[in-house]
Amino acid sequence: MTERSVVLGFSGGIDSCASAKWLMERGYRVVALTIDTMHDSSMVAHAKQRAEELGVEWHVVDRADRFRKEIIDYFIESYRQGYTPAPCTRCNPMIKWHALLEFANEHNIRHIATGHYFNIEQHNGHYYVAKGADPAKDQSYYLWGLNDSILSRAITPMASAIKSEIKAHVKDKSESMGICFLSGKHYTDFLHSEGLNLERGCVKDIEGKIVGEHNGIARYTIGQKRGAGIPEGMRVIGINSESNTLIVGKNELLYKRQLYIKECNIVDENELLTATDITIKIRGIGRNPELPVKISRHERGYIVECDDPAWAPAKGQPLVLYRNNLVIGGGIVVDFN
Repeated sequence: MTERSVVLGFSGGIDSCASAKWLMERGYRVVALTIDTMHDSSMVAHAKQRAEELGVEWHVVDRADRFRKEIIDYFIESYRQGYTPAPCTRCNPMIKWHALLEFANEHNIRHIATGHYFNIEQHNGHYYVAKGADPAKDQSYYLWGLNDSILSRAITPMASAIKSEIKAHVKDKSESMGICFLSGKHYTDFLHSEGLNLERGCVKDIEGKIVGEHNGIARYTIGQKRGAGIPEGMRVIGINSESNTLIVGKNELLYKRQLYIKECNIVDENELLTATDITIKIRGIGRNPELPVKISRHERGYIVECDDPAWAPAKGQPLVLYRNNLVIGGGIVVDFN
């Protein structure tokens, strides 16, 4: 394989352009690959123009059908079931990095890269996603699904980068934020446009007493305290999609000590089951348990036991496992108590 060539995921934004420059400065031949997930002609044209300005080879691949099936349909179905999905953590291994690896293999190119802010470390024969240098921008949480076949080929141009410094040196500071396929819409407007029925239903307390009426369970998530039908001083503590019912209760009921995860990607199961310094994140920012957790097997997944209880975990959320700066695995929350 061509050792000094690299396929770079390229949107033409700040981070991918900075990554291209970083790679070129280190002597790599950069092949920019734009992954078109939504038949977005303006994005593709912008990426092509920026690649030309940088003087790098440019290609585009169409992944719209796969993106629709694996990401958008998954997102809609998750809300239909009362779950809280994180589509970006699914898109990275299944769409973006998969497309880069596939293109690299087809063109006999050794390395792949993106503009993500993270690092890669190798220990005891395993490759780990690791935190990037910029704590405000670190994206390791969103990359827990990447495995050895990808990480062993990857270069991380933004591992040591500080986003504020990158932005200070570019004229065009615009960048995309949030979930790409929403295109600026509120997610409930998107769900409605996709035909998801947001019918009203009962809001009940933990004793089963009706205390209000909600305007569609997809408009709510675990921990929410504002919204139609939620009484003052209460939060959403449960969502029952079968009966189209919200359950509300006091904030203290949201703290959970046992979390069940499936659909896992684990670097080294022996490490997972024996280490005593594992911490977790159930959301990129916000309240996460601070004390180490204990992991044990459960059916086709694992139980995560927290001495410092997790606040407001929701079914469908990724739970990411860390040892210091290393991501040692992750999975999707399917239950808790």
